[in-house]
Amino acid sequence: MTGLEWATHRGMGALAEKMGIEFTEFTVERAVATMPVEGNTQPVGLLHGGAYVVLGESLGSMAANLHAGPGRLAVGIDINATHTRSATSGFVTGVCTPVHLGRTMTVHEIAVSDEQGRRCSTIRITNLIKTVDA
Repeated sequence: MTGLEWATHRGMGALAEKMGIEFTEFTVERAVATMPVEGNTQPVGLLHGGAYVVLGESLGSMAANLHAGPGRLAVGIDINATHTRSATSGFVTGVCTPVHLGRTMTVHEIAVSDEQGRRCSTIRITNLIKTVDA
């Protein structure tokens, strides 16, 4: 099963689905997803900062779980975001790459860009990997 098939089979969770997040590429080395601006905005029409973070956490946590493998679960323990531009229409794309892939911890960086390729937000998430009780 490919990483994208695994992610599709596992599902992204109800929040990511409600926000319209769609995975387009998914491996341990690189995960990519898109999200519409429409429906995820602040009252003034800008993509909500929390929406960037949901996209980043969806990508980073899922990538960490793919790395963790069967019988183990990655859970987020820290996330931060720096917003540098505001998307107002179309779609944004998040590209998730690992900074550290350890036995018990992962760190991923997610760069979110608008349709013109301009970076709008940079998110870093740390996940703890634990064994799932049988």
